[in-house]
Amino acid sequence: MFVQGLAGSCKTGQDSPGAFRGRGSGMGHAWSSRAGAGALPGVTAATSMGVSAPRAPVNAPLEAGRGDFCNVNHCQNGGTCLTGINEAPFFCICPEGYVGIDCNETEKGPCHPNPCHNNGECQLVPNRGDVFTDYVCKCPAGYDGVHCQNNKNECSSQPCKNGGTCLDLDGDYTCKCPSPFFGRSCHVRCAVPLGMEGGAISDAQLSASSVHYGFLGLQRWGPELARLNNHGIVNAWTSSNYDKSPWIQANLLRKMRLSGIVTQGARRVGKSEYIRAYKVAYSLDGREFTFCKDEKQDTDKVFQGNVDYGTMQTNMLDPPITAQFIRIYPVVCRRACTLRFELIGCEMNGCSEPLGMKSHQISDQQITASSVFKTWGIDAFTWHPHYARLDKTGKTNAWTALHNGQAEWLQIDLGDPKKVTGIITQGARDFGHIQYVAAYKVAYSDNGTSWTLYRDSQTNSTKIFHGNSDNYSHKKNVFDVPFYARFVRVLPVAWHNRITLRLELLGCDE
Repeated sequence: MFVQGLAGSCKTGQDSPGAFRGRGSGMGHAWSSRAGAGALPGVTAATSMGVSAPRAPVNAPLEAGRGDFCNVNHCQNGGTCLTGINEAPFFCICPEGYVGIDCNETEKGPCHPNPCHNNGECQLVPNRGDVFTDYVCKCPAGYDGVHCQNNKNECSSQPCKNGGTCLDLDGDYTCKCPSPFFGRSCHVRCAVPLGMEGGAISDAQLSASSVHYGFLGLQRWGPELARLNNHGIVNAWTSSNYDKSPWIQANLLRKMRLSGIVTQGARRVGKSEYIRAYKVAYSLDGREFTFCKDEKQDTDKVFQGNVDYGTMQTNMLDPPITAQFIRIYPVVCRRACTLRFELIGCEMNGCSEPLGMKSHQISDQQITASSVFKTWGIDAFTWHPHYARLDKTGKTNAWTALHNGQAEWLQIDLGDPKKVTGIITQGARDFGHIQYVAAYKVAYSDNGTSWTLYRDSQTNSTKIFHGNSDNYSHKKNVFDVPFYARFVRVLPVAWHNRITLRLELLGCDE
């Protein structure tokens, strides 16, 4: 029975008698034979499933370890020597993993060469005993099929969010995202005011090609006044009447992602002035500038400006731009080129969304402090911890500590661990008295008990952040190395008059 199964399952593509190999049913072995005296020198035949081999005589006896040739086992690596098959003087049954006449060759197997396409990984599957060693192809993302030969349509699962357009690639996809979204699946929103209105962009970061001086040269309409919703008699930037190519520039101090601009005019001497159309240029070094282009016409894009002095006009940049320096070039002006504006965008890491202090997404109960101050000791004038929300208004509109000391702290419970990338601080006024935190430390914790002080990434010492210098401006600090935490504490180090604080935390749910 064994011989019949052996002869019937082993075939070779060579007609001449010689060596061959195959597998016996349930044996888990490979066999080989050396060519007999009548075979051509050097001719052997190794077989596998589906390859023909010379048939052994059905009634030929199988003898293991007998005969002249098998007195000395010629089979290496644990092979079994047999005689009496065909005209070969001896025959080797090789253990798993070995082939060759003498079982002296390592079997490469069906994964050599790799039958899987598109960098698929060939993996052997265990022998079932009745079949040859088999394999399966583990396909990389974007491919399927027995041999990873099919390019999948990744766009069929609609991976692009927020109105993004999916483009199927070879084994991948890409999303064209509408502004202000970006990311692999258009899942990151980049639409945070960068600090013109709030003051995070300082006066020193603003410049212009020229400045208008009004009322006998006493009124300076400088670039530092070009802040959205700025108030006062002189409350905007106006270029000189003699400037034929005016511009105003904001230096963001670092590379950032810009997704939009909000513009506004102003009134001068009772008359409306505004920019009706403008261009935008950007730069990484402040020397070489590139204008935003109109993709359809391949020309400098002209953005629609304002139609009156007070209404805000928002233009989104599609696609968003990456820059440190932003310039606005007026093209058409009403009476004079007068501007107030805000820049919309985010940090390059895309993780700089407000975490909920100003919006009240963080509840009052999630904000605590070491102590609380009451003006004149009156409960109605208590400066509660939950008043410490950026831009909060009212007579008591911030947190103030009972004592001025470095043991004081304000704590925010984010509810869940979040990635924290920055902080914006602000002071306040207590019945005309300007109060703010001028310097502070930051600590964070996962449980509200064990705290870690934020350290400078270069010196590895506890970092002291520069705080505010007045009661109203925003002071933004970005963490060079973001941290993940549920609890965040602000620890005042220096202050003016009293420890008084309003703030917002920046980050994301990543």
